[in-house]
Amino acid sequence: MRYLPLTQPDREAMLGVIGAKSIDDLFADVPAAAVLDGPIAGLPMHASELAVERHMTKLAAKNLAAGAAPFFLGAGAYRHHVPASVDHLIQRGEFLTAYTPYQPEIAQGTLQMMFEFQSQVARLLGCDVANASMYDGSTACWEAITMARRVTKRGKAILSGGLHPHYVSVAETMAKFTGDQLVTSLPTLSATPDTDDLIARIDDDTSCVVVQYPDILGRIADLSKLAEAAHAKKALLVAVVTEPVALGAIKAPGEMGADIVVGEGQSLGVGLQFGGPYVGLFACSEKLVRQMPGRLCGETVDAEGKRGYVLTLSTREQHIRREKATSNICTSSVLCALAMSVHMTLLGEKGLRQLAAINHAGASAAADRLARVPGVELVTPTFFNEFTLKLSKEARPVVRTLADRGILAGVSLGRLYPGAGDLADGLIVAVTETTTQEDVETLASALQEVLA
Repeated sequence: MRYLPLTQPDREAMLGVIGAKSIDDLFADVPAAAVLDGPIAGLPMHASELAVERHMTKLAAKNLAAGAAPFFLGAGAYRHHVPASVDHLIQRGEFLTAYTPYQPEIAQGTLQMMFEFQSQVARLLGCDVANASMYDGSTACWEAITMARRVTKRGKAILSGGLHPHYVSVAETMAKFTGDQLVTSLPTLSATPDTDDLIARIDDDTSCVVVQYPDILGRIADLSKLAEAAHAKKALLVAVVTEPVALGAIKAPGEMGADIVVGEGQSLGVGLQFGGPYVGLFACSEKLVRQMPGRLCGETVDAEGKRGYVLTLSTREQHIRREKATSNICTSSVLCALAMSVHMTLLGEKGLRQLAAINHAGASAAADRLARVPGVELVTPTFFNEFTLKLSKEARPVVRTLADRGILAGVSLGRLYPGAGDLADGLIVAVTETTTQEDVETLASALQEVLA
C-alpha cells in the first residue's frame, strides 16, 4: 500500500508559501517537448519481473561497449585502464559505507583519505589548496564562477570558446538564477586558442575569465599572458582541466597564474560509467580559501600529540546558515574521489608521467596516420592525447556510419555545436593507453572508405 503523507490541503498550503499556482509550475523550465501528456506509448502498465529482465537484457545487448570496439571518444570523458586493485580497495566496507564525517573521532580513515586526495589534487593542479571533491567538472566550473563573483564583487564572466559546451550549458542554466552575465563564443577550427580574443574582452566589470586546458579541440595554451591580463583588471583566471592525465606531461595551470583550477577527475580511477557518477576537482590559491565551496579536511594533533584529521572548513549549507554558505552542495563524490586517489597513489609521480608519455606518443602516431587519409586534415598540430580533424564531409553522419561498422571514431563537433555550420566537419579524436596500433589502422581504413 502506498504511503502518501501529504493531503491536498497540505500541497496547496506549500504551493501558496512559494507562490506557485500548481505543481506543474514547478516544472516550468522543462521544455514542452520533453513533457509527457500521458503514459509512454507501447510501454505496458505492468509486467512480471522475468519479462522486464528479458526486455532490459535485449536493450542492453544493443550497446556497443567501449572495450568491445576501436574506441576514440573523448571530449571530457576518457577511457583509461583502471587497475583491478582500485575497485578492490574502494569496495572495502570501511570505505563503501562511509558517510559525511561529522564525528571526526570515529571517521579518521575517511578524513585521512580526503586529506590525501586534497594533497594530490593540489599538487596535480599546481595550487596551494584543494577541497574534498565536487560533484563533477561542469558543476565545479560553475562554482568557480560564483566564487569569483564573491571575491571580486563583479558579475561578468568571460568564457573561452574552447570551454566544453556542456560546461557552458551548465553555467548558463545556473546563471539564470543568479543574474551573472556570461560572455560566450564558439570555437574556431584553427590551430591557435582564442587567448588574444579573451584578453581583448576583459574589462573593469569582469569577475573572471574561464579557459579550458587543454581545450575542447585539444589545443594547449600558455596561460601566463592571460593570467597577467586578468590580474591587471583585478579579475581572476579560472582554468578547467577535463583530462588530468595531461598534467603528467604539461605545466599545471596554477603554476602559470590561474587563481582557481577546477576539473573532472574521471580519467584516473573512474570508468566511463555511461557519464557518471564522476568526481569534480576544485583548487585555488591560499588567499581565496575561505571563499572555496565544499569541504576542506585538515591535519592536526590530539591532546596526546598524535596526528589526527578534522573538517577544517565546511562552508556549505548543510553545516551553516544557508545565507552564509558558499555552496549548496549537500554531498560530494567521495567514493569516486577515493578511486582517483588510489589510482594516483598506485601510479606515483613517475608512473603518472610515464602514463602521460604513453598517451601523447600514441596520439601523435595516430594523428600522423589519420592525417595521411585523403579528405582528412589535422587542425591541431600540438596537443596531448586529443586532437581535432577536419573531414571533407560533415563529421556527424561519418561517425554514425563508422559506429554502425563497430568503430567509435570520436566526437563530432556538429553534435556538440548543432547548427554551427563552420564546425560541422570537425571530429575530435582521443587516444589513450588503451588504444592499439591495430585500432588506429582500422579507423584509418574505414575513414578512407567513407570519405572516398
